[in-house]
Amino acid sequence: MAMLWKFMRVAKYSKTALSPKVKVRGIPTHSRHSSSKSVPSDSAASAPCSNTVELLGKSYPQDDYSNVTEKILSKVGKNLHNRKHHPLWLIKEQVKEHFYKHYLGRRGTPLFSVYDGLSPVVTVQQNFDSLLIPQNHASRRKEDNYYLNREHMLRAHTSAHQWDLIHSGLDAFLAVGDVYRRDTIDNTHYPVFHQMEGVRLFSCHELFSSIKDGEGLQLFEQGHRTAHKQECHTMEAVRLVEFNLKQVLTKLMTHIFGDGLQVRWVDCYFPFTHPSFEMEINFQGEWMEVLGCGVMEQQLVNSAGAQDKIGWAFGLGLERLAMILYDIPDIRLFWSEDERFLKQFIGPHIWQKIKFQPLSRYPPLINDISFWLPSETYSQNDFYDLVRTIGGDLIEKVVLLDEFAHPKTKKVSHCYRIVYRHPERTLTQDEVHGIHRAIEESAVRELGVQGRF
Repeated sequence: MAMLWKFMRVAKYSKTALSPKVKVRGIPTHSRHSSSKSVPSDSAASAPCSNTVELLGKSYPQDDYSNVTEKILSKVGKNLHNRKHHPLWLIKEQVKEHFYKHYLGRRGTPLFSVYDGLSPVVTVQQNFDSLLIPQNHASRRKEDNYYLNREHMLRAHTSAHQWDLIHSGLDAFLAVGDVYRRDTIDNTHYPVFHQMEGVRLFSCHELFSSIKDGEGLQLFEQGHRTAHKQECHTMEAVRLVEFNLKQVLTKLMTHIFGDGLQVRWVDCYFPFTHPSFEMEINFQGEWMEVLGCGVMEQQLVNSAGAQDKIGWAFGLGLERLAMILYDIPDIRLFWSEDERFLKQFIGPHIWQKIKFQPLSRYPPLINDISFWLPSETYSQNDFYDLVRTIGGDLIEKVVLLDEFAHPKTKKVSHCYRIVYRHPERTLTQDEVHGIHRAIEESAVRELGVQGRF
């Protein structure tokens, strides 16, 4: 569900954003019941000749909003969630099997349909407007998203498909895919990760049929919005939807992590789901957030053509679940092509118990970088994106160590610590020095900072 997670090759690098023309060829899949075909990826940069980006068979003109990088485009179409025996595929298949087995329609067929091949390129309208996210909401910022241009972007959440799937007539579905956000750099955050969206709509009969003397109960009223319900919902309807949602998700987490799992719910608020909650599970004595959910905003449901229904939605991160379930310590490992990593997840069935065995303990190399910020145009996410583009998966973590304001000039200085560590081999100081030097030069050239190197 949209935004329910808190807003997680030095070669000849020249720009943080795309060079004027980048082609990424592939065949987009079409949504269908239990779709599982991937979008193949074959990305390559070519010499500048026009201000367009060709991605998945379509061309997108660049403008002042274009900020997607070649590094990020190289990830489009990888579809790790559809790669058999990959840990993200295992998690996806476990959730699918649970829903297929436990939620059946009147004819004994699965109630929930699954869409895991939808294109990650969406319109701004799909990603934000259809979800009722206000025009001035912080989640729309260029600093937090990857835009192809003002009209198109790489989806920031699988909620971007909610409206379209409901509008097509679906009442219950799971949507799975890769999502893209500019974020901090550490072992739990990566600019590309994978989400699963779940949506269920209820008619009046479906919601109240199992309630004794429920014939007179209604879904809607003309009331007032409170912390516990929307103005158009009856309290009885909201309580039942909330109960059903929490029951569904508690059963799912117990199914994945086993009996005895401790679960707690934390109230929160999002502009397009109200009321809404975050689920936390107790894993090895620590409470960890694993998903967000809530009663769907009725205005969204109505606009998609389901005016006589009420529903819930949830969103979970596949990496979050896989890191907990398989004890994977670093999110970069999901992108590894090392057979020593991948072979650990090959088994006779998707429920096989697996505990990740570290490939080795390679030592980190640490370098700091300090610079004076430009007056108004600097964004930390711009710097993180630049570091990722140059250093790629050699960058384990970037931490803002110090922020200093000069008492006379009022200029602000940032000092960052960059931790370099390859997940599969030992780095040398010489190769790290070359990367670090490229980061320094590019920060000056691309971000307008004044180096204190």
